[in-house]
Amino acid sequence: MRVPVFLAACLTAGLPLSAIDFSGLSADPVRIATDMSTGLEAVYVLPSTVAVTMSYTAASSTSTVKWYRFSNLGAAYAEEIPCTRTGKTITASVQQGDMGYMIEEGSTRTCFWIVDYSVHQLDLTALTISPEQDCDRTLLDFTGTAGEIPYYNINGRRLVLSRELEIEYSTLTFNEDNYQYTSTTSTEVLDAIGSAVSVPAPLCNTSFRLSGDRFLKYWGEEESIESPMYATNAVAAETRATQDIREVDNEQKDNSSDGLGGSAPCDITFEAAVSDAALFTEWQISRSSDFGINENTFSELSFTYTFRENGTTYIRFVANNADGTCEFIGNTYEVFIGESKLDIPNAFSPNASPGVNDEWKVSYKSLISYECHIFNRWGTQLFQSNDPAAGWDGRYKGKYVPAGVYYYVIKAEGADGIKYEKAGDINIINYKDESGTSSSADE
Repeated sequence: MRVPVFLAACLTAGLPLSAIDFSGLSADPVRIATDMSTGLEAVYVLPSTVAVTMSYTAASSTSTVKWYRFSNLGAAYAEEIPCTRTGKTITASVQQGDMGYMIEEGSTRTCFWIVDYSVHQLDLTALTISPEQDCDRTLLDFTGTAGEIPYYNINGRRLVLSRELEIEYSTLTFNEDNYQYTSTTSTEVLDAIGSAVSVPAPLCNTSFRLSGDRFLKYWGEEESIESPMYATNAVAAETRATQDIREVDNEQKDNSSDGLGGSAPCDITFEAAVSDAALFTEWQISRSSDFGINENTFSELSFTYTFRENGTTYIRFVANNADGTCEFIGNTYEVFIGESKLDIPNAFSPNASPGVNDEWKVSYKSLISYECHIFNRWGTQLFQSNDPAAGWDGRYKGKYVPAGVYYYVIKAEGADGIKYEKAGDINIINYKDESGTSSSADE
């Protein structure tokens, strides 16, 4: 007999399913918890439902208990099934697997679903490498049976019980600590398998081991098969750029750049780590963001490049496998070199106040060549340097020169192509020499 059952009845489940016992099983049932929205307390997977009974222990020997079952139409179409009672124990036959069942004690109802595993038996026959492959996914052809195990909620909505099949294989994972790819084991968990299965393309040669399912594993009867060896095609890489930072007090900072670059010459080291299939590698350096024309290329995974030209330069890393079917193109690095500047002081006080205007230095930015000469009034060269970061401390042959007027001649070239030819006076004002005596231009 069919009776209409309000769907909300199962949603307010109050009967302890721990009070249900199964008899006639060859192995323990597998109980799978379900989401409350299904209206089911649980899903039970039984090895078989042939000659299996289920018993419920009631709260009292006088309470009214009924058993119902329902199909994929939902609990609203539940039908009462025969049961027997001995004291508090009410027993019914599992008349059919892949059905929903409901226990009613008084006004409280509880719903659950029973899966007959014997009609969903796993069969792992063969796993082979498909001839159809791409760079991101690997396709494996499967022979056997590992289809979906469906069940239905109290509203008749189809849901799938995961078999939790596992495909295990080797791949490479990037290790930031040693900046290289290292071998790891990856596992994909699948609800079910049809005629083929797709997994992320391994980054190294490997075989695939398919095992399961969760129910056979629970019963100690897990199956497994292994594929032939797979030759990797996928290409992966990680890149980084590290700039050498100069701590120079007289070099002007380029506030227009918040990334790589700044004042030329600028040294930046580029590094790449690649996976096994990356046989052809190239760093590309271009003045164009689309890399239409490359100014320079490097096949090494690591190199240091000195940027000397004003403006933005673009750098990226490209890698290919042996036949060029899989390619990796890395992120583009932008290096900005600012315009050049050269400002020249005209006075300083050596040995007067340590650290305060006691050294003559130019203030500069983005100079790619530099030559400075300082003379006294008789044309004797007192100082010479090719480094704009270097300054003159006012000494000649280890002794401070007298206060007075001296002369500089500077030739330099900026990253923007500007050429500087400067000449002028340097005034050394009164200071204390090593003996503590004041030095002045009159001495």
